[in-house]
Amino acid sequence: MSDPMEPSTSKSDPNPIISPITLLHPRREPFEHGLLPIQKLIFTDPLQALIPLKQKLASSSSSSTHRVNSDALADALQISSEHARLILDTLASVLHSEPDRLVNAHPDDVDSVGSDLSDLILFLYIQSYKRLLPRSHKDSAAVADVWPSTSAFDGYLSALSPLQLVRSNTRRFMPSQADEEAHQLSYLQKHLANIISLLSEPVEGEGEESLVLTMEGFEHLGFLIQFGDKGSEGIPLSQAAPFFANSDPDMPAVPVPASQVLDWLLENIASSLEHITDKISAKENGPQGGSDQDVAMADASSSSARASPSARNCCFIEGVSKSSYVKQASDLKHSSVKVINCHDSVIYILAPLRYATIYGCSDATVVLGAVGKAVRVEHCERVHVIIAAKRVCIANCRECLFFLGVNQRPLVVGDNHKLQVAPYNTFYSQLEEHMTEVGIQATMNRWDEPLALGAVDPHDSLSHPAGVSDAQAESAAQLDPDQFTNFLIPNWFEGESAGSTKDNPFPLPDAYLKSQLRNQKNLSEIKQILREAPLEENRKRELSCALHVYFKDWLYASGNIRQLYCLQGD
Repeated sequence: MSDPMEPSTSKSDPNPIISPITLLHPRREPFEHGLLPIQKLIFTDPLQALIPLKQKLASSSSSSTHRVNSDALADALQISSEHARLILDTLASVLHSEPDRLVNAHPDDVDSVGSDLSDLILFLYIQSYKRLLPRSHKDSAAVADVWPSTSAFDGYLSALSPLQLVRSNTRRFMPSQADEEAHQLSYLQKHLANIISLLSEPVEGEGEESLVLTMEGFEHLGFLIQFGDKGSEGIPLSQAAPFFANSDPDMPAVPVPASQVLDWLLENIASSLEHITDKISAKENGPQGGSDQDVAMADASSSSARASPSARNCCFIEGVSKSSYVKQASDLKHSSVKVINCHDSVIYILAPLRYATIYGCSDATVVLGAVGKAVRVEHCERVHVIIAAKRVCIANCRECLFFLGVNQRPLVVGDNHKLQVAPYNTFYSQLEEHMTEVGIQATMNRWDEPLALGAVDPHDSLSHPAGVSDAQAESAAQLDPDQFTNFLIPNWFEGESAGSTKDNPFPLPDAYLKSQLRNQKNLSEIKQILREAPLEENRKRELSCALHVYFKDWLYASGNIRQLYCLQGD
């Protein structure tokens, strides 16, 4: 991070206007992984709704710590304890302050720890944010080449209204990171005055008209914004602000007029928006193929697998088609991964991560090593996802199968159809080390407790038909144990990345374990029968050919044919 900013005006100016030196960015995590489609959290006027709510929660929370548990939250919002607990778990996954006790609290201790009141209020405020609409792909022919022309859902889709068809159609192109960042900054620009007023305190004796912001209150803005391109972990937001940067660490910092903080932040936001707009314009008007590390890549060709690093802690894997793609911990210097528009492929990301997103993929298998914060799988069709993670959210997917090792209940939101969940079914040599690094517990797997929320996402900018806002999303069914199989990850780098994991670290439920043992026993018996069969040589060849034919049919029918891409040279 650059040196703290210094005022550009004389010290006698009580309200200096600061020229921004380091660009301000929105924190993406709350907007990408922290929005919940719970109708009672969507406020028409967030400020007017949250002022009395904050007062009520402050009176019910601990006077010394101002922390809120799920019972107090459920009572204040008039929601179920299940939804209140979901709010705390989700907030913990997107908090900016890693030392906060809620981030690493054991599930049994979440209520006793509670959430910081200011962080909770900011989390509730942004629940009214609406995402940027996905834009149509500039090359519809390219999309047609990778998306299947027929689907089991074609008959279903033909019966939908045009509005429902738009919502159900997964053939949509994800907005670029720069587009989304500009959209988030514009939202913050519009709502910053309200947000700061919720964090501010009135000056004693001067009433509500005169508000000040303490350094502690200002630090809570780190939930939504950060300075610089390297992330905000470990760097107090106040070090970037001229009115707090040189404060004596041994003395309480003098509170600052809220209006001064607002003016300074608005100027920084305007400067950042101008920079992003110029970048987007240059990208759109410049020569094709020009690189922009913070804008999502164009689709990769069907014969190549390409990844794009981002300057802000995210790696993009996009456009992989009819091939396999492998990323290990030594390949990734980023805390987040986005797998976008990949088709007919197998993607292995065998690394410890904080966040992961899988978007717009079809007929693929995606293996995520260990994700310590949150995974979001959205707009995917006929995809097998194998995940070891703390939490996962599944949105607007069809005919997908999830093999899960998750410490929190899987969240199912939006317009989903024919989803299945199953226990985690694989391992690689460093899996347990990676799980320990990001805080995933193998002894706790809640794969079989999916929580379905709204079928309509209020954060989508599309208008919604009346009367369906409270409709519950279609949940996920459990995979038949007889259909459960282990997934084998090839050990390409044996000797280079030796680890201690020798088997699936997540214990299998009895029904799945019995099925697995039964399949192993049947396989051994068949092998024994074939070895001992008194067949002539030509009969053995016929039998071998028949087995190969049936095996090939099974590979295609089950989708496991894509695993053979691993055996092809890139």
